[in-house]
Amino acid sequence: MIIIPARLNSSRFENKILVDILGLPMVIKTAKQVSSLDEVVIATDSIEVVNLAKKHGFKAVMTSSEHQSGTDRINEAANILNLADDDIIINVQADEPFIETEVIQKVIDRVKDIKSKNEDIMIVSCYKTISSELADDPNLVKVILDDYFNAIYFSRAKIPYHRDHYEHSLYNGHLGIYGFTKKTLDEFCKLPISKLEKIEKLEQLRALDNGKKIAMVKVESKSFGIDTEQDLKNALKVFVN
Repeated sequence: MIIIPARLNSSRFENKILVDILGLPMVIKTAKQVSSLDEVVIATDSIEVVNLAKKHGFKAVMTSSEHQSGTDRINEAANILNLADDDIIINVQADEPFIETEVIQKVIDRVKDIKSKNEDIMIVSCYKTISSELADDPNLVKVILDDYFNAIYFSRAKIPYHRDHYEHSLYNGHLGIYGFTKKTLDEFCKLPISKLEKIEKLEQLRALDNGKKIAMVKVESKSFGIDTEQDLKNALKVFVN
């Protein structure tokens, strides 16, 4: 099941999940974008979003307004929906209206592979290669990997630091797509919020701080999360013009 956490309020871009994207509210455009892969449910704290989802033929569940992260929100939704421990849950952010289905499928496939091999992995996510110029943007999160393609660290800072400067240095840009089983989702949400999570405002650091593993898959993608009005303008230039 694909669950889209859809908190209405956003400090950097007010009501961004309702802004028009090619004739549809952003959250609905995102839901339609991934609906060919599996059932989509929107988890929200807004009755307006619930009604909007129903209008467009999507299931929505009301969740608490107290959640500090999207993952905590989708966990409540998964409990409301009575999902089984071995069910696969994909967290797709509401601000990814142009995410490619191939990206989501790669995350799904890796979760299935981990299940079949019983690997000690809590979360699956994905990354793409980005330029040094894009890596300067703190809204575009960077990730460092070990030799087994597991995440070592995520940061808004430009990491790793290239001591010997190379003009064409490349970085790993993180895409905010997360794959769990219901069991590992429960386990994640029971972990204490970590110091680094609070500093970077990146919920995935909660897993790393608590000694859990995040497997990363490399993808090709033009998509990026829309955090600001400028991001929206940039996205429309890429995908519309």
